[in-house]
Amino acid sequence: MGEAAVLELGRGALMAGLALCAPMLAAGLVVGMIVSIVLAATQIQEFTLTFVPKLAAMAAAGLLAAPWMLRTIVGFARSVLMQMGSVGP
Repeated sequence: MGEAAVLELGRGALMAGLALCAPMLAAGLVVGMIVSIVLAATQIQEFTLTFVPKLAAMAAAGLLAAPWMLRTIVGFARSVLMQMGSVGP
């Protein structure tokens, strides 16, 4: 396995990791912004109120995106195993 193949494998792993995290991070970002705007508009000074809605939104996004995430990680693992099988001694 040459340097190019190892670098391509590392790039693929980083891209798969970023793609898998994106739905939950986006949900947390959107809900966090909405809750922050509501807290600022009502002048409530309790910043711990943002934790539960963000946690619930991220859990829901994780559950909704789970089939896609599973297909993505299985596809990546399959490609890695195929590359390992094609490398000879």
